[in-house]
Amino acid sequence: MVLCPECDTDLDVDKDELEEGDAVSCAECGTDFEVITTDPLELRPVSDDDDEEEEAKEADEDEDE
Repeated sequence: MVLCPECDTDLDVDKDELEEGDAVSCAECGTDFEVITTDPLELRPVSDDDDEEEEAKEADEDEDE
């Protein structure tokens, strides 16, 4: 059982199928998480700033091609 770090709700994911970098969302509080490590399982909340940085990075890579 994997609990949401924000609201302690069961995230209903199979811990054995998660890989580093996977995205997990909590249906109860709506928080999105990124899997940082799988053993032990560590989740990091994904902020809007992270999304914007990733989009900017992808746009820069597209311009370089």
